Amino acid sequence: MTDFNLPSNINLNPERIGRIVRRRVVPPQKRLTWPYSSQSSSASSSMAQKTLCQFFVPSSSHIPTRLNINQADNDGFELKTGLVNMVQASPFCGKASEDANSHLQNFLEVSNTINPKGTTMDVIHLRLFPFSLLGKAKTWFYSNKEAFNTWEACSNAFLAK
Repeated sequence: MTDFNLPSNINLNPERIGRIVRRRVVPPQKRLTWPYSSQSSSASSSMAQKTLCQFFVPSSSHIPTRLNINQADNDGFELKTGLVNMVQASPFCGKASEDANSHLQNFLEVSNTINPKGTTMDVIHLRLFPFSLLGKAKTWFYSNKEAFNTWEACSNAFLAK
């Protein structure tokens, strides 16, 4: 092996390399505490009682739901998918380049094509309007849904936004 020259930085003792690396390991510190001390003790105790598996179970508490419309006005009416698709064809996203007036006009044109018996147009507009929104506009709608008990209140708030 005289014809083969080893590099100058080679270490022929691999155990020495392990000892060098082990010295650089930082010793474990004290147990870390939860950084959010502003939480109430009942919330933190309920979190402490949950198992890891329970944290992975999906929850629907943060998902927006439809408006609470008086069921007496509803009278068994259901929205047809064709109508929902027509409303979704031109959605409003809340961008600065979009015109809320023209969106509302287009929405009313599409939604007024039906005339269901036993249901007011107010209820139809309120149930159909969320399908015409996307992004920030839909978030705005669901964050203010308690204020929208009539179509007039909803459309006025939408135009004022």
